[in-house]
Amino acid sequence: MTVEHHLVAEALSAGYHERIVVKELDLAIPAGRITAIVGANACGKSTLLRSLSRLLPPRSGQRLLDGRAIHRIPSRELSRMLGLLPQAPIAPEGITVAELVSRGRHPHHRLMSRWSPGDDAAVAEALEATHIAELADRPVDELSGGQRQRVWIALALAQQTDLLLLDEPTTFLDVCHQAEMLDLLADLNRKRGTTVVMVLHDLNLAARYSDCLVAMRAGQLYKMGSPDEILTVDTVRAVFGLESRIIPDPVSGKPIMLPIGRHHITTDGPAG
Repeated sequence: MTVEHHLVAEALSAGYHERIVVKELDLAIPAGRITAIVGANACGKSTLLRSLSRLLPPRSGQRLLDGRAIHRIPSRELSRMLGLLPQAPIAPEGITVAELVSRGRHPHHRLMSRWSPGDDAAVAEALEATHIAELADRPVDELSGGQRQRVWIALALAQQTDLLLLDEPTTFLDVCHQAEMLDLLADLNRKRGTTVVMVLHDLNLAARYSDCLVAMRAGQLYKMGSPDEILTVDTVRAVFGLESRIIPDPVSGKPIMLPIGRHHITTDGPAG
């Protein structure tokens, strides 16, 4: 049975070396829902996700998982609750697809415990779900960028956590595989209740697949809400500096953003 874990940031500041990227940010991730973090390049989306996952320690503030300070939760226990697909992960040289995906089962093993049929089933399911079963014996470093991305997503799926954080999961994927991957995450959420948090660059995909959008600007939370509340002309202008038109998606009914280039702006303002 899926457990709804509650992930919260309180006055969180995080960054690298002397540079603060995320500044005094408060955020409560909706449990059991799909949340997409959006914003312009370098606004702090990936930094926020890395800090929420414990990869990056905060400069100030705190991150709480079910009311517990995340840095105080033992690593193996945390890995059974929270799965992470970071940006541009690196696989050990020569490791095969099946070996890498199998590492997602390590948090479920105690000292001296053996590999079980349940582990085999979890790995096989993850390989099938990401359409890479036929690549199981191939070295990861021989694969294309899109294939490698699906391997890393399979590893996260094999971990079978109730909370999944993904940094740009559609990177390197063609249009078909982007849709397949986001459909897969939507199925995980709908069938298992998995809480999904992902950084996405494509605003329209974010709106179509998410229950909640977190819009960031200059390291801070600009606005948070449903796609209808966030994907507006005013928010797109404020967050991206872009004029746009918002229309209903004919498939999902959610909003679609159409960018208006400066050459298409009349003296009376952008169309629509």
